[in-house]
Amino acid sequence: MTIETTIFTFKLSNTFEEWVKMFDSPEIHAFHKTVGLTPIYRGKSLIDPKEANVIHQSEEGVAKHVFSDPETINNIEAGGHIYSTIKITSCVSD
Repeated sequence: MTIETTIFTFKLSNTFEEWVKMFDSPEIHAFHKTVGLTPIYRGKSLIDPKEANVIHQSEEGVAKHVFSDPETINNIEAGGHIYSTIKITSCVSD
C-alpha cells in the first residue's frame, strides 16, 4: 500500500474561522474516517485570509477520488470551500 500526501489549496466564500468550525466538526471527522482520509494540517494563507490549505494522507488515489464525487463537492461547498478554485498537489515517498 502506497501512502499519498495530498495538498489542497482553495479559496473560501466565508471566513477561515467559519470554515474551520465545519472542518473540525464531528460530522466531518466521521466522514474523513469513513472514506479513509487522515487530515494532518489545515491553515490559512498569511497573504490572503480567504485562501486555505488542507493536507490529507490516504492510500494512493483516495483523496482525488473522494474530492471528485459530486455529493462531496456539494458538501464541501456548503461549508465555504469554493471548489472551482481548488489546486491539488499529490506526493508519494517512494
